[in-house]
Amino acid sequence: MLLRRATALPKTLQNLRLFSPAATSALALDHTLEIQLEYLPGFPRPDAKHAETILAVPRSDSGKNISAKERKAGRVPSIIFEQEDGQHGGNKRLVSVQTNQIRKLVTHLGYSFFLSRLFDVEVRSEIGSDEVIEKVRALPRSIHLHSGTDAPLNVTFIRAPPGTLLKVDIPLVFIGDDVSPGLKKGASLNTIKRTVKFLCPAEIVPPYIEVDLSLLDVGQKLVAGDLKVHPALKLIRPKDEPIVKIAGGRVSDQQKDQQKKDQPKKEQSKK
Repeated sequence: MLLRRATALPKTLQNLRLFSPAATSALALDHTLEIQLEYLPGFPRPDAKHAETILAVPRSDSGKNISAKERKAGRVPSIIFEQEDGQHGGNKRLVSVQTNQIRKLVTHLGYSFFLSRLFDVEVRSEIGSDEVIEKVRALPRSIHLHSGTDAPLNVTFIRAPPGTLLKVDIPLVFIGDDVSPGLKKGASLNTIKRTVKFLCPAEIVPPYIEVDLSLLDVGQKLVAGDLKVHPALKLIRPKDEPIVKIAGGRVSDQQKDQQKKDQPKKEQSKK
């Protein structure tokens, strides 16, 4: 059932569809701001060279035997859900997508980046046909890869038409490590999170979030609330959840040798 907020949203957000009380309460926006539902300068946006249409064909039935036949034929069993709460969904359409195409996209983009990018999914009547049954904008919700070969075994998509909100695990990209004061001193980078979940309007799902390490010294950290994102995105996890920390570096063998040489001098000075 479609849920609507009782209070007024900014004009640019009034048509966003929220699919659960949890999603509704999560969108705590400053109503005095006019938030643009478009990618803003300075924030990452999807690379146009990866804007590929995923081709699919209908699948009449599901089950282990059917899935095995699809994989043998070079196709990946898939489902396209109609979202209900930004993450789970119903009203599913059974389809199969091409194994080679999905493998190529996952390889080029990376596992996490594939799951944070929207694609056009074009369902055709059969392989090689020009008859288009449906064309839908969709977000890959999950993908299962073979543990040995990394071949895609199944993919789940969720419909993402304009005006909907999506819960997305957005990958983190760390920058500024070459000038970080802590790392220059020999400290180590302790990466605690590699993705962070946000509630995103379908129009502006970022492909990744940059995490700037350039000012971090030894012992300092960044938390989820420090991440710079589009103002229309809503952090789902606590703001104080740690993302990355500059931890004290290990003592090198050369430093250990120097400490041993200095030890007798210190003992003599005490005498």
